[in-house]
Amino acid sequence: MPAIHRSAAAAVLAAGTLLAVTACGPDGPSGGGTAAPPPSSGASVATTAAGGGSGVIGGITLPTGIPTSLLEGLPKSWDDLARWKFEDWDNWASKHVFNNPIVKDFWNPDKMGDSKPADPAPPTAKPADDAGVTDPEPAVVKAVPVPRPYTKQPSGKVFFSAEGGRGNCSATVVQDPAHPGKSNLVWTAGHCVHPGKGGNYFKDLVFVPAYNNSGASSGGKKAPLAELAPLGTWWAKDVVTSPQWLVEGGGTGDAANQYDFAIMRVSNQTDSGKSLEETVGGAVPVWFDAPRDKVTATAVGYPLYKPFDGQELYKCEGGKPTRLSFDPKRPSMLTIGCNMTQGSSGGGWFAPMPDGKLALVSNTSIGTQDHTSLSGPYLETVAKQALDWISKKK
Repeated sequence: MPAIHRSAAAAVLAAGTLLAVTACGPDGPSGGGTAAPPPSSGASVATTAAGGGSGVIGGITLPTGIPTSLLEGLPKSWDDLARWKFEDWDNWASKHVFNNPIVKDFWNPDKMGDSKPADPAPPTAKPADDAGVTDPEPAVVKAVPVPRPYTKQPSGKVFFSAEGGRGNCSATVVQDPAHPGKSNLVWTAGHCVHPGKGGNYFKDLVFVPAYNNSGASSGGKKAPLAELAPLGTWWAKDVVTSPQWLVEGGGTGDAANQYDFAIMRVSNQTDSGKSLEETVGGAVPVWFDAPRDKVTATAVGYPLYKPFDGQELYKCEGGKPTRLSFDPKRPSMLTIGCNMTQGSSGGGWFAPMPDGKLALVSNTSIGTQDHTSLSGPYLETVAKQALDWISKKK
């Protein structure tokens, strides 16, 4: 796998999945869409960026090859993004529409079993060790199985179709501020819904809570859909990820990993009348701006590569996270020791709040080449605004 240097002692996978579907070998997806052709010579900065050079709009430095369609609705600078209101997010979303029509009976055990996490594209940047925001890598923590039944957990798997194949991730049911007790919101990684710069949202995007709850597909066994998806398959209706991920993600700028999160609003194909939260039996709050010195994090997910097989839910009790940064102007990522492999991407990181209740504080984004640690975005203003938008979106 391509890697970048975290320090002289460790290498970190860039962007993506522990399963992004942006560039991989013959066993997985190769991308989520096709970049738009360069515009006519009439454009200025946008033409330079889309035509192969880099450009700057306001305070945003654009990666090479950026299609002009991604520039619509951008803030003047990433600093301005922190001041966006609901209307600004709505304007951005209206220009980057997510379309995921339900295809009845599309997902079956064979397609789910055939979906694979993919290797990320070659990275371009080095961590900002000299900025003083990257700590030494933590000691590795061995993942342990989460006890069944999984129906007592807010976790599950995400499946999607991308150009070149089908992929999967891990994800978490989170509380909806506008619909307490009746949330249909799912938190995952940005690269689990969109490949980043130059791509389109993935298709056939679904969430399967309590995947393989009974263990029916464990040990290489075949299982019917009713046992793989005991609580149904929930199709994504709306999706939001960070503008940073859409513009920079997918290996074109490792700093995009620092905003590698996404939130989906889902609905059940059977239309039982119950929300996802009611069906699962709970949802976790998201703890934004959690004080780093008070957080002890546990990462949860469905790792797929050996010694795992993608059928079991695992967790790593990583303790107090260290920091990892590719851009000192952005919040440093959280890093914990963990040996989970690809497939755990998007899985929730949980920490007890001062009142003792568990909350989501991050999601798995990237990890080391040797599977010794995982890193996830620090959730602050931009993530909070994204949740607020999708919560209020009708």
